[in-house]
Amino acid sequence: MSTATRVPHVADSHDMIRVHGARVNNLRDVSVEIPKRRLTVFTGVSGSGKSSLVFGTIAAESQRMINETYSAFVQGFMPTLSRPDVDVLDGLTTAIIVDQERMGSDPRSTVGTATDANAMLRILFSRLGEPHIGSAQAFSFNVASVSGAGAVKFERGGKTVKERREFSVLGGMCPNCEGRGQVSDFDLSELYDDSKSINEGPFKVPGYSADGWYGRIFGGSGFFDPDKPIREFTERELHDLLYKEPTKIKVDGINLTYEGLIPKLQKSMLAKDREAMQPHIRAFVDRAITFTDCPECGGTRLNETARSSKIAGINIADACAMQISDLAEWTRGLAAPSVGPLLENLQQTLDSFVEIGLGYLSLDRPSGTLSGGEAQRTKMIRHLGSSLTDVTYVFDEPTIGLHPHDIQRMNDLLLRLRDKGNTVLVVEHKPQTIAIADHVVDLGPGAGTAGGTVCFEGDVEGLRTSGTVTGRHLEDRAKLKAEVRTPTGQLEIRGANAHNLQDVDVDIPLGVLCVITGVAGSGKSSLVHGSIPADAGAIEIDQGAIRGSRRSNPATYTGLLDPIRKAFAKANGVKPALFSANSEGACPGCNGAGVIYTDLAMMAGVATTCEECEGKRFQAAVLEYRFGGKDISEVLAMSVAQAEEFLGSGEARIPAAHKILQRLVDVGLGYLRLGQPLTTLSGGERQRLKLATHMSEKGGVYVLDEPTTGLHLADVEQLLGLLDRLVEAGKSVIVIEHHQAVMAHADWIIDLGPGAGHDGGRIVFEGTPADLVASRATLTGEHLADYVEG
Repeated sequence: MSTATRVPHVADSHDMIRVHGARVNNLRDVSVEIPKRRLTVFTGVSGSGKSSLVFGTIAAESQRMINETYSAFVQGFMPTLSRPDVDVLDGLTTAIIVDQERMGSDPRSTVGTATDANAMLRILFSRLGEPHIGSAQAFSFNVASVSGAGAVKFERGGKTVKERREFSVLGGMCPNCEGRGQVSDFDLSELYDDSKSINEGPFKVPGYSADGWYGRIFGGSGFFDPDKPIREFTERELHDLLYKEPTKIKVDGINLTYEGLIPKLQKSMLAKDREAMQPHIRAFVDRAITFTDCPECGGTRLNETARSSKIAGINIADACAMQISDLAEWTRGLAAPSVGPLLENLQQTLDSFVEIGLGYLSLDRPSGTLSGGEAQRTKMIRHLGSSLTDVTYVFDEPTIGLHPHDIQRMNDLLLRLRDKGNTVLVVEHKPQTIAIADHVVDLGPGAGTAGGTVCFEGDVEGLRTSGTVTGRHLEDRAKLKAEVRTPTGQLEIRGANAHNLQDVDVDIPLGVLCVITGVAGSGKSSLVHGSIPADAGAIEIDQGAIRGSRRSNPATYTGLLDPIRKAFAKANGVKPALFSANSEGACPGCNGAGVIYTDLAMMAGVATTCEECEGKRFQAAVLEYRFGGKDISEVLAMSVAQAEEFLGSGEARIPAAHKILQRLVDVGLGYLRLGQPLTTLSGGERQRLKLATHMSEKGGVYVLDEPTTGLHLADVEQLLGLLDRLVEAGKSVIVIEHHQAVMAHADWIIDLGPGAGHDGGRIVFEGTPADLVASRATLTGEHLADYVEG
């Protein structure tokens, strides 16, 4: 049979991922066909349903089905995933999700441990290091040195035999800081006022008042005179106040346990994740605890033995502290055939860092300090050298945190993954990345309930002429401002040397919109977050995730629910606690969650709407109480825009709530429902929610870290309007940003560079956007000039 008439094999006909009837979150019976082994970009305004389709439907079902291939025993140890609400999902392949979730903030986790580069370095030093000190774990700061001896019993020839055995484990952990690299200390002047006695309430710790429980315990302990000022305590009394081990005491006839102030604080406050603390507790901890590099290991985390073994004059701590691009050069110069395959593997990993634009990091950088974009690119490193093909890679805005100069490099990586025979799905807003797509799916037309439908499916050229919101804005070009504002003052930074900054002196103008630019790793965040004086009163709004359970929603997070609850309580003559789904008003059937979660062990858990309250979360009796003709569940079901209208005038007017709602509308969140769980919000929505919350604060300087993150081209205009309103209200706005539209809109630009890591950290331009475009002297200048002229 000739090749011309050969019938294609049936196995080659499955070249589409088919989705029919997807209804996850706000999707409205969405049906799409996505070509395999192609690069598909999903576009649409923030909140239009892109993540619901890509992550909540396609990737979630792929992962769930893979989990089901394991035995019931293994599934018992895995997270239970519920099946997405969709009629048909066909043609799925294994999904690898590369998202922007920050890496864990465990102090022991570093860039090296997160990417296996450290593991390879440890083996390298255990083989080639001079003097030879032991196995790879002798170079690990997570393994402590332990030794011991004792008798062991075992059966031999029907008899019980006893033998003495000794063992020792040689680890690399510094014993002083336990491998953390830093030691914490208490600033005693922030714990108490030593001129006061216990009975006068000397404690500055939140909740430790003289007439509260803690005051009574310390006052009635009998270990010191409660009427004597603390500065007059003997050494013994001061030790008992600060460090005494738990001891049973009796106060006012009640049996209690007394414990020194410092161990009590370590257990109650320091054991918690800093981000999970209430704001006033976090502020106290930041004041009272000082972190310094460990004096024994110099912050390297490793003990003296591990640091004594060297290769070509470099020990493992020196290697981890090097910039990765330099470390790659160093390993290239090692000639050791005995560990050839290991060196080759390590070389590939380090080269991947450089190729992906992270060559400016060092392996000892704590992984919790990486930005969302850096964390995402670090996760990509595992997949660049992978031999897997025919898998689906799912990316969530991979260009976040990237300078226009770096976006081209990211585009090349995405195309490389596709060309290996993989399906690449990308949620993205940047026109440069949309332009390289083989296939585009545009969702919308609006956000929230106004979105959730497919507005366009096809190629990029078709999108340009489609007339959709994305199509219309794809060619948007911001104009340089005709005139810029005059600063009202300046914020002086002198000799800034945090991280890679090289003794930078700069004056940041106040009373204007100042944009800090530069390639990724040039030192922007170090300058702004690390060098602005503490007394400047700056309000910093970063991209960190909002802590909250599925019970948290925009109404609880912004403090909006308090005035609403009080208004309901006042109008009906009852307690405000009745109008909280987390308190007395909660439906007893679902405890105020609105849904009942059923854990089916190794099978996917099921969430069903509570039959008792029909998902309203409140007891039936509470829903009898009305305010302005609505019950509390109806108010929480409103969108921000509807609630602003409802609570802004007439009998339902609540000025305190209306103010908060206006700020939410200002930041472009008018479509969010008040009772929508925070866990369903996108990254861009979370940051704008934070911005709305902070807008009421008194500070005069706002510092924003890439506020265009997750924003559609159409929404950037609205953000620029908001930034203008903040400046016109007398605030100073400092923005770290890569988006050319924000740069063009600035009154003043400070450009860092010229490169990343030790090739950056210097000011390469200060001036107006017009001057930067005219000079084209820096990478930023070139890209901004192309943008405004294009």
